[in-house]
Amino acid sequence: KYFKNILIVRENTEGEYSSLEHESVAGVVESLKIITAGRSRRIAHYAFGLARAAARRSVTAVHKANIMKLGDGLFLQCCQEVAAEYPEITFRSMIVDNTTMQLVSRPQQFDVMVMPNLYGNIVNNVCAGLVGGPGLVPGANYGHDYAVFETATRNTGKSIANRNIANPTAALLAACMMLDHLRLHSHASTIRQAVLASLDDPRTHTPDIGGQGTTSGAVQSIIGHLPRG
Repeated sequence: KYFKNILIVRENTEGEYSSLEHESVAGVVESLKIITAGRSRRIAHYAFGLARAAARRSVTAVHKANIMKLGDGLFLQCCQEVAAEYPEITFRSMIVDNTTMQLVSRPQQFDVMVMPNLYGNIVNNVCAGLVGGPGLVPGANYGHDYAVFETATRNTGKSIANRNIANPTAALLAACMMLDHLRLHSHASTIRQAVLASLDDPRTHTPDIGGQGTTSGAVQSIIGHLPRG
């Protein structure tokens, strides 16, 4: 069973999440948004490299350069420069507020998306909501030396802890991404196929996707779809 998904590539080290804030006078806070050419080009190269490796056709850079002309303007410029190195991949840009509307109204137009930190956080959650919520979508954080795999929205699920109703799909698919990263592709593929096959059975659906199933029931169903021996 095949389906098209959207690959979201988010710069994860700067932007509004630089944590550089100060109160200049009482009641006035200044927050610094950091955009650098080096990290913008790095994330753009990753997005286009990912698109090429996955045989994707387009990359969309998400920005707010119409307002933040210097910061987001630099990010967009870097993406445009990198795009020239990948002539077989269609490049386009889209303002972030329009992007969220387009995702809700016509998500099929997107393929690979690349964006600064804050916009990636927002778009991650919009896309998760489109397919059923944070319990379904996996995510990965790649660095030069380390990689961390987790649910795409980084949702901790504290409100449903110890109730046996959490959807295990996102965590298990994130584990599959980890196995792929470790070049254990056959193991990743086996588990991923079992997870997706289990989702075809409405009896295993947890409450977040409209069912009455349990976490343990969903896991047992997935185990049942794994090959024997």
